[in-house]
Amino acid sequence: MAVQDSQVTNQLEREESLIAAARHIMRVLGSNKKLTSDAKKILADLGSQLSSMTKPSDMEQEEEEGVNSIEDRINAIEEKILKWEEDQYTFWNSRPGEASEYLNAADEARRLIESLERLQLNKEDQEYKFLLRAHYVLQTAMARLEEQFKNLIFQNQLSFEHDYVSFWSGDESSIVSLGDESIEELHQRSSASRPSEEHTIDLVRPGVIPELRCIAKLMFASNYDQECSQAYTTVRREALDECLYILDMERPSIEDVLRMDWGTLNSKIKRWVWAVKIFVRVYLASEKWLSDQIFGEGEPISIVCFVDASKTSILQLLNFSEAMSIGPHQPEKLFRILDMYEVLADLMPDLNALYPDEVGSSVRTECHEVLKRLGDCVRATFIEFENAIASNASSTPFVGGGIHLLTRYVMNYIMTLTEYSKTLNLVLKDADAEEDSKSQGSAGRLSSTVFHFRSVASILECNLEEKSKLYREAPLQHLFLMNNVHYMAEKVKGSELRLIYGDEWIRRHSWKFQQHAMNYERASWSSILSLLKDEGIQTPGTTSISRNLLKERLRSFYLAFEDVYRIQTAWLIPDVQLREDLHISISLKVIQAYRTFVGRHSAHISDKHIKYNADDLEKFLFDFFEGSTKSLQNPHKR
Repeated sequence: MAVQDSQVTNQLEREESLIAAARHIMRVLGSNKKLTSDAKKILADLGSQLSSMTKPSDMEQEEEEGVNSIEDRINAIEEKILKWEEDQYTFWNSRPGEASEYLNAADEARRLIESLERLQLNKEDQEYKFLLRAHYVLQTAMARLEEQFKNLIFQNQLSFEHDYVSFWSGDESSIVSLGDESIEELHQRSSASRPSEEHTIDLVRPGVIPELRCIAKLMFASNYDQECSQAYTTVRREALDECLYILDMERPSIEDVLRMDWGTLNSKIKRWVWAVKIFVRVYLASEKWLSDQIFGEGEPISIVCFVDASKTSILQLLNFSEAMSIGPHQPEKLFRILDMYEVLADLMPDLNALYPDEVGSSVRTECHEVLKRLGDCVRATFIEFENAIASNASSTPFVGGGIHLLTRYVMNYIMTLTEYSKTLNLVLKDADAEEDSKSQGSAGRLSSTVFHFRSVASILECNLEEKSKLYREAPLQHLFLMNNVHYMAEKVKGSELRLIYGDEWIRRHSWKFQQHAMNYERASWSSILSLLKDEGIQTPGTTSISRNLLKERLRSFYLAFEDVYRIQTAWLIPDVQLREDLHISISLKVIQAYRTFVGRHSAHISDKHIKYNADDLEKFLFDFFEGSTKSLQNPHKR
C-alpha cells in the first residue's frame, strides 16, 4: 500500500510540473507576436503529440478488445457450468455429448485461469475480476465432478458376491468355482486387457473407465487432486469392506478371538485361509488394476489411492492372524496356525508387489511382522506339544497292553505334520540344537524338522517306558512296549516320515520291538517250557523215569498253560501280522517241546494222562492276544 501511495504521489508531481510548463509557454506566446521558424517547428511537433494523445492507440484498442474477449469466454463457460447447478440433473445420464461439453467447459475455465494468472494482475484491473469469476466457476465444476466421480464408481460397481467368489485350492492350476463362474471364465468374459496378474477381474463396468480417467485427469490438472483421491478412496474403501463382509470376514477383537471355543475358532481359521487368498490374489490385485486404469499404471498417485483404499481392510484380515499368534499354544492349534503361516508366506510376494516403495511400507512391515509372530507361535506350540507328551502321566495301566492312545495320537500328529515339513524346517530353526549337538554329536548336522521329529519320538518312547512299569506282569510290560514300538516303526516306514527319520531309525526300532517280543516269550514261557524237560522226573537215586513224577509234571504243564491261556487271551496285539508272527514263534517253541516230551515218554504214560494233544495246544495258541478272556473247559482228552 505504501508503494502504491508513493507511485500516485510521483504521478501527481509530474502532472503539476507539466501544467506549470504549459502555462509558462502560453504566457510567452501571448507577449511575443513573432516566432522564429525553429520555435514554430517545435510548437507544431508539440501540437501533433498532444493531438495523438487525445485518440485511443492501437494497443489500447487491442486491450479493450481483449477484455471483451475474456468476458465473452468467461460468460460462455459460466453458462455451461452453472446451468447444471440450477436443475441438479446428472448430466452423465442426459443426451450424448453433454458430459463432454461440461468437461470441456471446466477445462476451458482451467486454461483461462492459467492465462490470467500469468499476467500478474492487480485488483484494480478488469481482468482480475474475470479471474475471480473463473475460479468460482472452476470450483463449482470441480465439486460437481467430484460428486459425479464417486457416483460413477458406486453405480457401476460389479457384484463381487454373485460373479467373483471363486478361488483355487492346492496349486493355482486347479481352479475351483464357488459361484456362478470360475476365474478362467471371468478372464474370458472380461472386455479389457489384463495386466501381468493372472486373476484380475472387473470391479467396475469397463465402459465407465474412460470417463473416470477423464474426470481424474481434469481434477488433477486443476489442482483438485486431493479431492479426487479422497473421493476415490472413500468409495473403494466401502467396496472393500463389502467384499470382506461377503467373504464372512467380520471384525472380531483380539479378546473375542481368545474367548472362542476351539470348534468355532477352527472353523474361522479355515474360512480365513480360504478368504485371504481370494482377497489378495483376486480382489486386491483387481483393485490395484482399477486404480492403475484410472490414475495411470505405475503413477505415484495410483499407488497412494490404492494403499489408502485397501489398507484398513488388509490390516483387518491381519488382525485375526495376529490374535491367533498370541493365543494359548495348544497343540491342536498347530496345524491351523501352520495353514495361516503358509498362506501368508505364499502371499508375501503378492503383497510386496501390491504395496511397493515408501507408500506401502507400513502395510508390508505389518505383514512381515504378523508372519514372524505366526512363526514364533508355531515354534512355541511345537515345543508345547513336546512338553505335553513328556508330561502325559497315567495312574493305571492301559488295558490289554495294546497300542496306547498317546502313541496313536503322537504318531498320527507328526505324520500329518509331514505335509508342513518345509515350513517347519524354516520356522523351527535350530531350537535346542546347540544343547543336543553336545550330547548327540550328529544332531548339529540335522535339519530342524528331523531333529525335532526325532526328539518327539524319543520323548514318546521314554513316556511309554514309564507307562509299561504300571503293569505287574513282566510279560505284559514287554508286550505293551512291543506293540507301541512296532506301531511307531510301521507308521514311519509306511509314510512320508520315512524321509525324515531314515532307514537307520527304522532298523533300530524294528530291532527294538523284536527284542521286546523275545523278552515277552522268555518271561511268559521259560518257566512253562522248563516243565517239559527231563530234569526232576527220575526216581530218586536212579536214572529211571518215575510215572508219578511224569504225570505230575504233565499236570503242572497243563495247569500253567491254562493259566497263561486265560490271562493272555485278554491281552491284545492289534496288528494282525505281528500277532500271527508271535503265534508262530510261540508255537514253534512250545508245541515242538511238548511233542518231543510226550513222544519221548510215551511208554511211561497212557492216553488218559494226555489232557491235550499237540494239535489242541497249537489251536489254543491262536486264541492268544485277541483282547477277550477265554478259559479251557471240558477238554475232549483226559
